[in-house]
Amino acid sequence: QVRLEESGGGSVEAGGSLTLSCAATVEAGYGYCRYDREWYRQVPGKEREFVSRILRTGTIDYADSVQGRFTISQDSGGNMVYLQMNNLKPEDTATYYCKTISCNSWGQGTQVIVSS
Repeated sequence: QVRLEESGGGSVEAGGSLTLSCAATVEAGYGYCRYDREWYRQVPGKEREFVSRILRTGTIDYADSVQGRFTISQDSGGNMVYLQMNNLKPEDTATYYCKTISCNSWGQGTQVIVSS
């Protein structure tokens, strides 16, 4: 139905910035799957935690831990969702996953490492 691919992860020093991208490839008839996207992150040994979401309605939400530092956006066609991450902290180190809410599909993740 839909395939999600994250990119943009890497290693940065604390205070630095990264922009993650989530590209959606959808099959015919499943165009609605590209909207209503979320970002999650996971550290080994811990549960996956919510980071941010953007909905077709224009609603945008952030976890308290990233509010004011991260910005989620989506291109006009809906295929690409971005997560601009500023003022990164070591505790932001994790694998970041993109998810489409409508079709409950996940990408494979992209790793972010923030060194102090």
